[in-house]
Amino acid sequence: MRFKASTGREECTAERCADTAPSFRSVQAHSKNSRSRTAALVLALAVSPTACRRSTDHARALPEKVDLAALRAVYGEARYSQDDEETLIRAFFQDRRGGFFLDVGAGDPIRHSTTYYLEKHLGWTGIAVDAIAEYADAYAKERPGTHFFAYFAGDRSDTTHDFYVSEDRNFSSATGADPRGGIYQRRKVATIALDDLLRRENVSRLDFLSLDIEGSERIALAGLDVLRYRPELVCVEISSPELGLSIAEYFALRGCREVSAYRAVDWINRYYSCR
Repeated sequence: MRFKASTGREECTAERCADTAPSFRSVQAHSKNSRSRTAALVLALAVSPTACRRSTDHARALPEKVDLAALRAVYGEARYSQDDEETLIRAFFQDRRGGFFLDVGAGDPIRHSTTYYLEKHLGWTGIAVDAIAEYADAYAKERPGTHFFAYFAGDRSDTTHDFYVSEDRNFSSATGADPRGGIYQRRKVATIALDDLLRRENVSRLDFLSLDIEGSERIALAGLDVLRYRPELVCVEISSPELGLSIAEYFALRGCREVSAYRAVDWINRYYSCR
């Protein structure tokens, strides 16, 4: 991959961005208006001289172009992720060893995992969160470096949320609306705000954040202070254009930059960097 430093933005701290980063509940309310208004706000944040920006001295260089064939020549084909997420993540971190991840909507500990390679081959450790408690035994056996927690990631802790488990688990979600899931089993799942979980587990820094929760990503982000943990890379599955705009707005308001070069090779996910 050819890396070239992109235009930086001023370092974004919680205090500095307090006025430019409203609560996510207000973002959600705004997102219910037309797509054009949301898109206009994201664009305005990108060009506004008063928006919270990073200093060019501290902003991490982001790739401007991606040659997927060249990446595969260096890193090989993805072994575990559903598509090329694993390759893009490895290239971003340049196979850095010993990082820490938070995998929300983690699913199976190996199949389609965006974090299994990091743990098994690069010595990373982390936390996996999924609403399906049945994954716990497999994580205990296959992922010794990962602490698994069976929760629905929400905007607050200590409540319950309806969750629909599909026949093969892959299409499980908070709505059970995907016809590919077949017959769904509804259950009540305990909620956790990710801030509360990370604080409880004494986590102060995230290197990689993965969010794949079938349309509930906005709810999970409402319970996470991204400015506190500043993940170097975030991978978010985008299941609809409306969700994509809302996620873009969330990260733009917090001074995080999209790794837009990855759009050319991954149309399912969006990637952001908060450092």
